[in-house]
Amino acid sequence: MTMMGQVIAFQPRCGQPRLRRPRLLVQAARLGLPGWNRRRDLRRVLKCEDLPAAGAALKRLHAEEAQLDAIRRAGRAGYDVHRHIMLLIAILAETAEAAPRPVPNPLTCP
Repeated sequence: MTMMGQVIAFQPRCGQPRLRRPRLLVQAARLGLPGWNRRRDLRRVLKCEDLPAAGAALKRLHAEEAQLDAIRRAGRAGYDVHRHIMLLIAILAETAEAAPRPVPNPLTCP
């Protein structure tokens, strides 16, 4: 992560787009992350009944967030800051959920 004034740029994971968003949006998303409940909130953000597998929704979340960011940058009246923050929280949470985790106690054979 690099900081440039009021913009934060995230280093993308493999296959993900690079995000550059205003510091205030990123801070709000990070503050909302501890209260994120994947089962409850991801369904609401995606407006779907079935919970997708970890990381499966990232492409859709990134696409919708990019559309909202374009609306924000254009200064259009249809911009929903609450929705934008929820999408950023979902992206951060889903990226962490999809990240490979080390095996805590690998089995060893004698």
